[in-house]
This record gives sequence, structure tokens and C-alpha cells, in this order.
Amino acid sequence: MPINRVAIVGAGMAGLTAALCFARHGIATDIFEEAAVLGEVGAGLQITPNASRILARLGVLPALESQWSEPDRIELVSGRSLRNIAYLPAGNFARSRWGAPYGLLHRATLQQTLLAAVQNTPGCWIHLDSAVNGDPAAALKAITGEDYDLYVGADGVWSNLRASVPGSPETDFSGNIAWRFTIDRKTAPSWLNRETVTAFLGPSTHLVAYPLKEVDSLNIVAIASGISPGETWDAEASEAQRAMLRSQFRGWNSNVVRLLEDAPKPTFWPLYQATNGRWQNGKDTVLIGDAAHAMMPFAAQGAAMAIEDAYLLAERVAGACPLRRPSPPSRPSGCHGLPRCAAGRSSIASPITHAARSASVATWFWHCARRSLWQPISTGSTASVRPETRRPSRHLIHYNI
Repeated sequence: MPINRVAIVGAGMAGLTAALCFARHGIATDIFEEAAVLGEVGAGLQITPNASRILARLGVLPALESQWSEPDRIELVSGRSLRNIAYLPAGNFARSRWGAPYGLLHRATLQQTLLAAVQNTPGCWIHLDSAVNGDPAAALKAITGEDYDLYVGADGVWSNLRASVPGSPETDFSGNIAWRFTIDRKTAPSWLNRETVTAFLGPSTHLVAYPLKEVDSLNIVAIASGISPGETWDAEASEAQRAMLRSQFRGWNSNVVRLLEDAPKPTFWPLYQATNGRWQNGKDTVLIGDAAHAMMPFAAQGAAMAIEDAYLLAERVAGACPLRRPSPPSRPSGCHGLPRCAAGRSSIASPITHAARSASVATWFWHCARRSLWQPISTGSTASVRPETRRPSRHLIHYNI
């Protein structure tokens, strides 16, 4: 039985990309989003070549390239001495090595670009202010009067559609908080590089800074242990919480500490992650993006994995091995392609999720060093890296640099 109409729950990166991917194959989609307005929620994103290659196929990359920046390199810097340790070439190197660009942009820029493409694509309909709870088939038919061949849960780490998948992943708080704020690029302190991605490494904490061209700012993300404020992506910090942040960076260079002290209204995001579990129900429902495998931001692959999920799912649905096919009498009917699709996707996403979960920035330092991509800047001293075992910072790394 062919898939003719798909319901997508969630209008984030995964959901909007999925609609465009299905449209390439002539499959109609309805997207249901709980929010009444798709506003500027979030901060900066890094779009790596595995994702930008797909965005190019969808025809949205030129619009993004006109707004984003492509850093020449990614630097590792000591949080104590501000000494450059190593760098990974990007920019033109990324385009030549991987055949696709590596770009930096605001999350809202990507979402609004995808939204505009969806709104201009025949066969795609978006329904805002449309929460989906309980049985998705009944809930969505009450909204549109339609029955759907496939239900796609793209509704994030706190997915409602996940309840429709027996044995699906569960979410838990990692014990880490991401503090986010932006500063004006023109008035940023001189020790912050305005053109590159810089990862500052320190004891049980790290800080990442990179430019956002479209808002002429530097995006700052400081990650440390903390207490979750609940299911939110945009909590305002109290003075007590800001004091906790400063205390965790007390061994850092005074310039970094001052930057955090002077931060204009930082928000803090509790970092949740998904456990292992099933991504599909074997019948008519599949999870993608954070709903399936929410991960720590250390690998900068959350958005990229969501984009890849969407593309692979649409290719599978439209491919030679459909999700639904006649079943022999000895087997129950259902979407036999869903388990194979999810299993194939898991073989790619799971190692990245594990790396982001277990070893922070150091995983990618070691991963790239083994491939001779990281270039050392100074050999005058050594950096020792050891796992940090004290909870709740169980996914952070202790850097003695």
C-alpha cells in the first residue's frame, strides 16, 4: 500500500525538513505545531556538511548561505590561560573535503527559511496552535478530518507522540545546564575571536563562542552542572543561579569570568537526553530528531541528525522497499519497512549520540586527531584530559590545561 499522505507532529528542524523531503516524492503532508507562532526561540546553530548537503538538495541552501558565516577554522583554547591549543580547518577546506559547507547561523534563521520553503511547496500544509495528545489518529482527524498513512513524531525531546511507540526512549536530565547569551560583535572583548568557532576548555566546564552574521553578534554557550528548572528551553536565570555558574568557572581566566558576570540576561537550558529505545511501532508511527535520540550539544549534531532523519525517512518511504506491503497470512499486517528504516538510521545516529553523551568536546578532538585534521598550535606544554566522574557533571570532561 503506497504512502500518500503523512502527518508530521512538530514544526522544528526535523518536521519542516521532513515535509520538504516528502514533497520531493509527491507525498502530501500536514504539519501540526503546538505553538501559535514560530518565534525566535533558541540561539546559534552549527550546520555541518552532512546536513548542508541535504539542505542543498532541498533547494534552501542558497538562502541560508546569504545569511550565515563560514568560519575558516574551529579552535581549541585553554580556559585558564587563553592559549591556543589546536585547530581544525573549516571554510573552503570543508567544501573541498566533504563537498558541502560548514556554516553558522541563528536557529530562527534556519527555521524561518525552512518554513518559507514549506509554505511555498505544493502538498505541504502547516497547522499552528494544534497540540496533539493521546491517540494521534483520533486527535489529528478531529483537526483536519483526514486519515493518514504514516504519523511522524518530530515533536522534540518531550515528545507527545513518543507515547504511541511501545518501548520508546525515555528522557532524563543530564545534570548539565547550557547558559546562552549573545554579545554585540563590535563591542566584544578582544580576546574573543570574531571570525571562528572557539571552544574554551577548563575543569568540568567548557564555553563555546562563534559569530552570528545575521544579527551581528557573538553567540556564547557556557556548559556546567546545574539543577533543571523543568521542561523548558528558555528559563531566565536568578541571581543565585548566576552565582552558581560563576563559582563553577572560578578557576578560569579572569577575562572569561568577567564575561559571564557581565552577561546581559543569560538564559539557561537544561540539557535533556533520550535513552535507548524503539523509534517506531512497526505499524504507522515513527520518531525522528530529538523525539528519537535527543543528545548532548557537545558534538554540534542535534540539528544535523534531525535533518538526516527526515531525509532518510522520506527516501525510504518513497523507495523500492515501501513501509507497507501485503503480509503473508502467518504474519500480522503492518509497516514492515519501519523497523528496517529505524534500524538503519540507528546504526548511524547511535554512535554520534553516544559520543555526544559520553565524552564532550574531547571525543571530537580525539576523533579528528586520529585523522590528522587537528593542527597543533603550540607544543610548549601538554594537556591532560581525564573523565570527570563526580555527579552531576557526568557527561563533562575535566581538562587540566
